[in-house]
Amino acid sequence: MTAPRRGVLVTGASRGIGRATALRFAARGDRIAVHFAHDRRSAEATLALLPGAGHAVVQADLADPDAARSLVDEAISAVGDIDVLVNNAAVGPDDGNMHRPDAATFEEWSAAWQRMVQVNLLGAANTSWAFAQHLIARGAPGAIVNVGSRGAFRGEPDHPAYGATKAAVHAMGQSLAIALAPHGVAVTSVAPGFISTDRQQGKLAGAGGQALRDQSPFGRVGTPEDVAAAIVHLASAEAHWSSGAVLDINGASYLRT
Repeated sequence: MTAPRRGVLVTGASRGIGRATALRFAARGDRIAVHFAHDRRSAEATLALLPGAGHAVVQADLADPDAARSLVDEAISAVGDIDVLVNNAAVGPDDGNMHRPDAATFEEWSAAWQRMVQVNLLGAANTSWAFAQHLIARGAPGAIVNVGSRGAFRGEPDHPAYGATKAAVHAMGQSLAIALAPHGVAVTSVAPGFISTDRQQGKLAGAGGQALRDQSPFGRVGTPEDVAAAIVHLASAEAHWSSGAVLDINGASYLRT
């Protein structure tokens, strides 16, 4: 039996995990709303890679609550009813937003917290609210998959706001899983370890690259495709009973107790 063709909104789908996720959903026949905040060219590149028809690019700065709320309506206008939301968009840790409490100025510290909370947590929360309203109004089941991080559990000393917001995303997902279950909506999260996105290629090629690979007993780092495979599974009807779960995707590099 052919799987039903769903509408899927993937936030932060311009590259990396978001692009790989959009590609994997499209490969199973779904209609994809490719979200971007600022890099339209990369979002259009993702769109061009998607097999099938009915896909579109949608834009919103998720730090703006009104933009986050209206994103779902824009995605529906572009590709039709949305059945799956992947909250992937985030301000990731990099050399430009390090904010160790023993090294950053107060201005650097405050700016990092403000931006990461606005996008990583509140952006996902506001988009999830709008998506839930859409499903409830339709009386339709659906799925939300949040992209969290291993850093939520092991700590991010150079980027504490990143670790904190990802931990909050996991907690939000579990709260929503309980609240939305009566409406037939499953909510899960993934917690990736180090992933070889384009943004991380410099680290992998540098002096510390082998140490990053050695974190996992598999001797490699994760790929965007590793994460995308888990996301697509968690969004499936077969995984509905996993609602509330936070799935580690880190190649046994960090084991929670």
